Amino acid sequence: MIREPIHRGPFHRDSRQERSARGSNAPVLTHRKRAGPIRHGPVRGLRRGAIVILAHGFDPRLRMLRFLYTIAIYLATPFIVWRLFARGVRYHGYFSRWRERFGHFHDPGLRDSIWVHAVSVGEVNAALPLIQALRRRYPRAPMVVTTVTPTGSERVRAQLGEEVFHVYLPYDLPRAVRRFFDRIRPSLAVIMETEIWPNLFHICGERGIPIVIANARLSERSLRAYAPIRPLVAQALGNVNQVAAQSHADARRYRALGADPARVSVAGNLKFDMPIPQGVRERGEALRKSWGEQRPVWMAASTHEGEELAVFEAHLAVLARLPDALLLIAPRHPERFRAVEHSARNLGFSIATHSGGESLDHDCQCYVIDVMGAMMRHYAASDLAFVAGSLAPIGGHNVLEPASLAKPVVVGPYTFNFEEITASLIDAGGARRVASARELGAAVLELLRDAPLRQRMGTAARVVFARERGAVRRTMVLIERILARRRSRNPFTSDAAGDTAGR
Repeated sequence: MIREPIHRGPFHRDSRQERSARGSNAPVLTHRKRAGPIRHGPVRGLRRGAIVILAHGFDPRLRMLRFLYTIAIYLATPFIVWRLFARGVRYHGYFSRWRERFGHFHDPGLRDSIWVHAVSVGEVNAALPLIQALRRRYPRAPMVVTTVTPTGSERVRAQLGEEVFHVYLPYDLPRAVRRFFDRIRPSLAVIMETEIWPNLFHICGERGIPIVIANARLSERSLRAYAPIRPLVAQALGNVNQVAAQSHADARRYRALGADPARVSVAGNLKFDMPIPQGVRERGEALRKSWGEQRPVWMAASTHEGEELAVFEAHLAVLARLPDALLLIAPRHPERFRAVEHSARNLGFSIATHSGGESLDHDCQCYVIDVMGAMMRHYAASDLAFVAGSLAPIGGHNVLEPASLAKPVVVGPYTFNFEEITASLIDAGGARRVASARELGAAVLELLRDAPLRQRMGTAARVVFARERGAVRRTMVLIERILARRRSRNPFTSDAAGDTAGR
């Protein structure tokens, strides 16, 4: 589509001679005009970018802070690459596609795309119902999905395939970010949860690309961690059109961090809207029949280093009373699959692994789920679930997956990443909190021996899951409002992001 040429270019201060000729020492901002086509955003976006620059760009302290941040990122790049290499030794997915992390990839020829960024598997899972809603609402808009981790990449490809254009998000280096935008040409950026990158957000503001932080969450711990660079983060948030927070507590923290209160709202948690995969209950039942329907089975999901030992200690306590009990353990990161397997063997457990087949001998005591994307069917095959990342100060993981299948949930003391969801489940009687490996073993044993209690807790968990749905709809209302305003103020943009499914 032919776009209307406009004037755009860098702001500059008048020279000292020009100010002297006016008889004033006050600097006046003018605009050097250069004709050219709209490449990255609408007229309104350019005006908005100008407002952001006027508000922040000429504060010398903020400019210096962002400059120092950029220098720090450049200096840290060799160490970041070394970390990639080190992780690649344990998980080979980190060895591939390094060029994408610096904005080098083939130009897919997209224009006015809708770009969604989700760091890893958990964020991708939360984003999937929103991505599908965006594809239904704007069927002609190309969809771009970026991740940071190989496991997130694998999840995108498994769930969306060729329906979206997928690359890794580049590091927050200005030239890399500009190369990235030059190739995907987004009309909207949807950033999942807690990804605040100063250079990326600043360049979005420059190019008039609206930003929505969807499913936004911010723990007290993260808020404190941002404190040393709060002015820089506040400047970045000045480019954000809407923060769609998971909870009132998250919204309050985003405001405290510097987000415009008028642009912060509570939309709820997108993870409540995750569809239960078709046939997952049936697959879980089939697994359970093959293992023994009367056998007690519990699952430890998304475990981290330091937590597995506590889980194994708890399972030993369970086996002392229920000798046929089976533990399903799913490490959070693929590079730790083998380490967890070896630890279980060294402790004397009779073990099997998913990679070795899903059929188990009756004497198997520990089953290591050493594959990604298999959590839901194993939740369905379990009597209860311990959601890890909560015995260590990591902040917890998604408790809604087992809740959606009406499974009782057990968590440790550290759930600050899922504060309100976990509190809702505990208050409703669908979850229980423990403080140690000893308490974990006692809680698991009690639940495995009391079927009516498991039934009550599972029903309560499912009720909470069903009650809180609707975040996708509320987030879509915010996005539609932004894109409609964008379209109304610049009728020369393409129709891709203005189309609805009804057209």
